[in-house]
Amino acid sequence: MAAYKDKNGKWYISVYYDTWDGKRSRKVKRGFSTKREALEWEREFLNQEKGDLDMTFASFVELYKKDMKDRLKLNTWIMKTSVIDQKILPYFKDKKMSAIKATDIIAWQNTLLTWRDEKGKGYSPTYLKTVHNQCSAVFNHAVRYYELKSNPAAKAGNMGKEKTKEMLFWTKPEYLSFSQAMMDKPVSYYAFETLYWCGLRLGELLALTTEDFNFEKQTIRINKSYQRIDCEDVITDPKTPRSNRTVQMPDFLAAEMKDYIRSLYGLAPDERIFPISKNYLHREMDRGCEETGVKRIRIHDLRHSHVSLLIEMGFSAVAIADRVGHESIDITYRYAHLFPTTQKEIASKLNVERS
Repeated sequence: MAAYKDKNGKWYISVYYDTWDGKRSRKVKRGFSTKREALEWEREFLNQEKGDLDMTFASFVELYKKDMKDRLKLNTWIMKTSVIDQKILPYFKDKKMSAIKATDIIAWQNTLLTWRDEKGKGYSPTYLKTVHNQCSAVFNHAVRYYELKSNPAAKAGNMGKEKTKEMLFWTKPEYLSFSQAMMDKPVSYYAFETLYWCGLRLGELLALTTEDFNFEKQTIRINKSYQRIDCEDVITDPKTPRSNRTVQMPDFLAAEMKDYIRSLYGLAPDERIFPISKNYLHREMDRGCEETGVKRIRIHDLRHSHVSLLIEMGFSAVAIADRVGHESIDITYRYAHLFPTTQKEIASKLNVERS
């Protein structure tokens, strides 16, 4: 290992290394103020290239990001890197990966658990759990692919807890009352109609184009999702592989959507039919609830409302899961309290079997 001085008095490194495919390559890094800084950078660079866990946490995070960026959806990636850069990296960045212990994780957790803003408010339990999960994900990656012996974050245990959100939904009469207040704005009315009667996710709705509608078969194709990220419209893959699906529209909705799309003069086949934002629909829901007196629910609760309607109509968890893009076990677990109980029926049949 050697460092060199350039004509401007700055130190630089010129290092040869083997790439992942066995080729010999050269890396030059300039602009160091001291020889020590240059040599430290060279050592970290070589550790990173070899996957040597004597590298610092900061160096490993660079590796982790390089490994993971292309595997995650953009909005997920932005959330993940924001948490790592702001809440984890500042604490562990100079520590060697191989030297970080469960006690270090506990000390870091305690700094977050005791933090308070100027109003005396700390982080929510849900956020604390999210931060810890991201920390644990980094160490899990090191265990799985870089020979780290164990995950210190897993040993330390989680902090915070996942918030169980109350599942709200509208009955059909409540929705019909609300929808009357939306009829003065076609884009709002048809957006809410599609959300309620088809059980789409909001991102799925906002990504719809005319190409996604087949009015002969009365279907909607779900194969993408809309996100607004860093002031730009971004179209991504749906949330899960199961989310790629075709949803059958009821006759009345197919007729409504056909009329709506006809009214959108000059719209290209690949342009969004709902060129609105999530905030717009939140404001419209506020307006509709205020005008009708219907209880305020979240936009996503319209999806719950659709599922609860289908359960009330007697459809199975498998059929519902196929329609909304879930696994049937998820439907059974999340909506178990809405399915009619069969315990008495089971007991009655067991009595017959015994007699």
